[in-house]
Amino acid sequence: MEIFANADTWVALLTLTFLEIILGIDNVIFISISANKLPKNKVKKATLWGLTLAMLTRILLLFSVSYLIALKDPFVKIDWGWFTSDFTGQSLILFFGGLFLLYKSTKEIRQKVETTEEKKLIKTPKVISFKSVIIQIILIDIVFSFDSILTAVGMTNGIDGALIIMIIAVILSIIVMMIFSQPINQFVHRNPTIQMLALSFLILIGFMLIAEGAHLSHTKIFNKSVGIIPKGYLYFAIAFSLGVELLNLKSRKKEN
Repeated sequence: MEIFANADTWVALLTLTFLEIILGIDNVIFISISANKLPKNKVKKATLWGLTLAMLTRILLLFSVSYLIALKDPFVKIDWGWFTSDFTGQSLILFFGGLFLLYKSTKEIRQKVETTEEKKLIKTPKVISFKSVIIQIILIDIVFSFDSILTAVGMTNGIDGALIIMIIAVILSIIVMMIFSQPINQFVHRNPTIQMLALSFLILIGFMLIAEGAHLSHTKIFNKSVGIIPKGYLYFAIAFSLGVELLNLKSRKKEN
C-alpha cells in the first residue's frame, strides 16, 4: 500500500500503538478485576474474551466516528461579531472529543493522585456467573473505548489512510495486551509514572483536537483565525517525554 511508503504513516502507527497500549492498561486492570471474581479455571478465558470484545468495540466505534468526521458541510453558523464559526459534523466531533479527553484525563490524574478505582472494585461482592462478568466487561470496554478512539482520531486526522492506521494500531495493541497482560499490569504498578505520562499526552491531544475542530469550522476570534497545531510538534513532545521517563526509570533501577 502506498500509505506505508510514507514515513509519517509509520511514525503515527508506532506512536498510536504505544499510546493505545498505555491507555488500555486501565481496561486490562478492570477486566482482570472482574475476571478474578470467577473460579480460577475461568479467569484466563474471561480475560481473553474481555480483550477481544474491547478490540471489536474500538473498531466499531472507529467506523462510526470516521463516518461522522466525514461530514464536512456546515450546518450551524454563528456570527457574534467578535466570534464567527461554521460548525460541521467533523469540527463538532473533534471539538467535543477534545473536551472529553481533557475532562477524562484530568479526572483520571486526580483519581490516581487521591485514590484508585481498582480498590473500590475489589471491595464489590464476588460474582459467580460467567455471563454477568462478561456483561460487566462489555460495559467497561465501552467506557474505556471513548478516550482510546478519540486519541486515535486526534493522532491520525489528516493523514492518508487514517482509518487503516487506527484499526491496525488497535489490533496490534490488543494483541500485545493479550500476550503480555500480566507483565504489563505488573510493569505499570511498579512504574505508575508511565501511566501518568500517557494521561498527560491525552491533555495535549485534547487541546490539539479542540484547535483543529475550531480551524476546520473556520472559527475567528476578534478577526483572528484559529490555526492548527502541527502533529510533528506533538510527536516530538511525546518522544522526548518518553525518552526522559525511560532514562528516569533506568536511573531509579540503578539506585535500587
